Amino acid sequence: MSSLSRRARLLVTVLAAILLAGFATGYALLGRERPAPAASAQVSGPALMVLTNGRLSTVAATDPGGPREVTEVACDRVYAAAATVACLEPVGALSATRLVVMDERLRERKTVPLTGFPNRLRVSASGRMVSWTLFLDGHSYATTGFATRSGVLDLRSGRLVNSLEDFAITRDGLPYRNVDVNYWGVTFTSDDNRFYATLSTGGHRYLVEGDLAARTVRTLRDNVECPSLSPDGTRIAYKSAVDGDPAKGWRLSVLDLASGRSTPTAETRSVDDQPAWLDGRTVAYALQSSDGTNDTWSVPADGTGAPHLLVPGANSPSPPRH
Repeated sequence: MSSLSRRARLLVTVLAAILLAGFATGYALLGRERPAPAASAQVSGPALMVLTNGRLSTVAATDPGGPREVTEVACDRVYAAAATVACLEPVGALSATRLVVMDERLRERKTVPLTGFPNRLRVSASGRMVSWTLFLDGHSYATTGFATRSGVLDLRSGRLVNSLEDFAITRDGLPYRNVDVNYWGVTFTSDDNRFYATLSTGGHRYLVEGDLAARTVRTLRDNVECPSLSPDGTRIAYKSAVDGDPAKGWRLSVLDLASGRSTPTAETRSVDDQPAWLDGRTVAYALQSSDGTNDTWSVPADGTGAPHLLVPGANSPSPPRH
């Protein structure tokens, strides 16, 4: 073979390698701009967002037990409202995690680095406000010595509240301070300024009403945890410790804010979750079965009816999205 032929073949090989490398780089860059691909059936119409084996998924609201669309987006908690999807990523090295805020096509809009174990997550009905709760020490509200941190992100202004523990507290009408204060389970009102949450201090777990602009909270009621405000803003679904003792489990109930009347739901099993309102009549929540599988259940909010298995093998439900 002549030296010219050898040089020609070498040149072709080098050019092919350059083209292949360029194609691979371009494909990788393109892939980062695209939403996560679906792994199963396409879902059309109103849909519930849940987690399936830690993957963000959607299922038809009219057939929640049917086929679902499972993406490659990994979350420990997810919640969606309006055009906002919020995800608390699984914990990595040194308890590091991230809040990832996406649009309805799962394109990243904002990320916030965090430290702790994902626990609760909420988005306001408008899609503007996002709040999260992380465990810093401990992994259960039934144990003593746990510590949490709850923060809030305003997507419109970019304002970040790293911890609600900096807010001024009014307990039973008087100013209050204590080093043992913990917050969790934020739920927003329609004005995107006021909120409800759980405040733990001095051996009590209070329902508090907060004001983001004023950076204040005030206690409303004892033994109310993980509140979730109804779509009309008149009721709060929550869990309460049985006999005031978390070691005995929790009862899922609904509080009428105007009258102060609390109604236990027909769900008598212990529910350790922040319920989500599917509509004005029904709340959804996650329960773990004996084999460790997470399932999403629903129950009427007025105390009637019976629990219903809504989405098998899923947790972290959000209300239907159109």
